[in-house]
Amino acid sequence: MKRALRIILFIVVFCPVIAHAQITTPVIRANFGVDADLRSNFFNNFAQSGNDDWFWLPGSTGTGNFMIDTTGAAAIIASYGTSTADPDRRLPFFRGMRFPQFSVINNRLVLDAVMIRDYHGDDSTVFASGSNKNGDSPADWSCPVSQGIPDKNDILDMLVHVRRAGPNTTDSLWLFGGLSLDNTTGQRYVDFEMYQTDIYYDRPSQQFYGYGAEAGHTAWLFDAAGEIVRPGDIIFTAEYQSASLTNIEARIWIDRASLSMTPASFVWGGLFDGASTSSQYGYASIAPLGGGTYYTGLQCGNGVWGGPFGIILQDNSLVSSYVARQFVEFSVNLTKLGLDPVTLLGGNACGMPFRRILVKTRSSASFTAELKDFVGPFDFFLAPRVLIDTETPSICDSGSVAEIYVTNPVSTSVYEWKTPNGNIIGTTTGPFINVDTPGTYIVTHYLQAGCSPYATDTIQINMFDPCGVLANNLYGLKGTYANNHVNLNWKVLNNSSVRYFDIQRSFDGISFTTIGRVDPHNAEIENLNYGFVDNENLSRTIYYRIRMMTNNNSIQYSSIIKMDLRSLAVNGIKVLPNPVRDVMQLQISSSADSKVRVDIFDQNGKMVITERTFVQRGNTTMTIEDLSNYPRGVYMVLVTLGEEIFREKVLHIR
Repeated sequence: MKRALRIILFIVVFCPVIAHAQITTPVIRANFGVDADLRSNFFNNFAQSGNDDWFWLPGSTGTGNFMIDTTGAAAIIASYGTSTADPDRRLPFFRGMRFPQFSVINNRLVLDAVMIRDYHGDDSTVFASGSNKNGDSPADWSCPVSQGIPDKNDILDMLVHVRRAGPNTTDSLWLFGGLSLDNTTGQRYVDFEMYQTDIYYDRPSQQFYGYGAEAGHTAWLFDAAGEIVRPGDIIFTAEYQSASLTNIEARIWIDRASLSMTPASFVWGGLFDGASTSSQYGYASIAPLGGGTYYTGLQCGNGVWGGPFGIILQDNSLVSSYVARQFVEFSVNLTKLGLDPVTLLGGNACGMPFRRILVKTRSSASFTAELKDFVGPFDFFLAPRVLIDTETPSICDSGSVAEIYVTNPVSTSVYEWKTPNGNIIGTTTGPFINVDTPGTYIVTHYLQAGCSPYATDTIQINMFDPCGVLANNLYGLKGTYANNHVNLNWKVLNNSSVRYFDIQRSFDGISFTTIGRVDPHNAEIENLNYGFVDNENLSRTIYYRIRMMTNNNSIQYSSIIKMDLRSLAVNGIKVLPNPVRDVMQLQISSSADSKVRVDIFDQNGKMVITERTFVQRGNTTMTIEDLSNYPRGVYMVLVTLGEEIFREKVLHIR
């Protein structure tokens, strides 16, 4: 049975005391379970379809989604071996959100999520014994090469997730945190600190860099009316004893002089701590303007599943479940607390309350107590920058068309295209365009409609020279890869007119070299298939085309095909094309003969297609048809190849 954490928050505003009762029983916030359990479709000790959570327990069912990418979990568990002396057990690792940032999942806008496994035991990310504390500048923090710390302060795993309560940027913004410590008794104290800058820890020099300009932090700035002009650093500090979580407190970094004004979005809580009692800058406690619940928190009961990556304890033992009180989970309504950038900071639809997170433990209840262990700092809200590609890097200046597409599209993102010297056919928005003129093409990536530009990418479409009109009698060039060889096949309609075929290869899609020649055969048959094997063992991206010489000495060229042999050297998958319309090709690379299962899930986590087949060693291409019957959006392709599982996100456009 889970134990509810009794959260009592006392906030002082000048002289009065304002008490806010908080949720201390399992709840669901923004469709995410806050019940000190890590399983989706499971809430308050019972299977329940619908709620999201950190992980998915194999065998469970329901419409709820899990947030953390679990790719390679089985391999990580296997790498730990059977001995507690295995050094792999002390290594940390990082896993991000399994969906693209700013995706709409189960009708909620999910912004980002992360799990980090910390070093254990002899830890190389700890604070040195001494006076390191929250109010200090990170420049003054002292960290040893490695050091053991008390088990009550030793962080095992840490999780953070931020989402909105609905699909829109105006819905409430919620932050969810999870943390496991080695010890389950005594008093324990944890800080989740959020930075505006790209702060990072450099292990070789044992120093923090990239911190803010105001005493090592970024201060919140206000205008004369108390409105927020610029967001700064935030810290949530939690205290929990052997039986319950006894306090959660929110603070922001400010200039002490700001305490004399009245904020428009929240109220001061009466506490201020910097590096010293006379510091100009420090962390001030805050509370929401109105009453009601904005914090929730729980500790786990005994036997709660620890997730697909297992749990490594301080003694290096591997266990699959938590003991009572070893895992704590909490949530914070950032909108109610007055820290939502969309509603309070000028309405930027993609404004974020912070950029990086540092999780720390400290020695006592005092906010200025000695710091012990830490995880991070790590990136948050850092969506992948847009990348574009084409299968046709060279075209004729007339009569040819090339498709340029986004290789990592997100259904909630906006893509706008332009060209200074080319020509775009049709629409200039969306994850792909068609062009009919050589030139430079540029895409601008917006995370959502109404946001400022997030990233750009540029591609050059070159002129195909010599450039003749492609005749219909040379077509269908395809390539397959097996046993370190590329097999090319193409078709010709008027076979009697062919003098010979030159097979040409390129490493950049522009400059081609002839690598072989095929003479015509069976002249009495007009419709014929031809083939060629490139025996050179290569592991890189290669382009092929066929140059056909006719009996009247005219030259015709086939289309160009692109093959990424690097992705075929080991087990793996590749989806072509991506984005996909009605037919998808799945390129499966296998190092041995193997059974394959292909499952395709829609953006709500529902399985829409499943197929089973058998592949031989090398490269096999499967065709998935009739995709036009499914709604447009982002789909997850999951391929089980032997003991390995591969995932690929696909954008379906109708």
